[in-house]
Amino acid sequence: MATARSPQRLQRLLRVRTLQLGQVQAQEIAATAKLDSEAALRARIGQLVSSVAPREAEAGFAASLAAAAYYRDRLHASAVAAEARVEAAEAGVARAQAATREARRDQSAIEKLIARAQTEEAIRALRALEEPPVVRKNRHAPC
Repeated sequence: MATARSPQRLQRLLRVRTLQLGQVQAQEIAATAKLDSEAALRARIGQLVSSVAPREAEAGFAASLAAAAYYRDRLHASAVAAEARVEAAEAGVARAQAATREARRDQSAIEKLIARAQTEEAIRALRALEEPPVVRKNRHAPC
């Protein structure tokens, strides 16, 4: 049965922690990409709002002004929703970064355990070399 610090068990734990770290880093990258996408959408909505804004030189009839007001209202609602999505994406990035830090900490802890086990094994081997070899003494002189 494998002990708590057997080299095979530590190597298996290291592989698992490394895989978990890779997954968490991929999730962090996806969260960052989502944040960038939401920020780009928010910027695009801002551009649309500025292009629909009324101008003084434009003296159109009431229907076009009403349509522009309707689109401004819709764009304002979209801008509010986009802002909420950006905030949610920022929170997702923060969670993903925290998970990445935790996964890195777990992986480095396993690496430290492996290094400690290797050091202890080396010390054990050195102590075994320091012990004198067992020699049988012949108590009788040759006859």
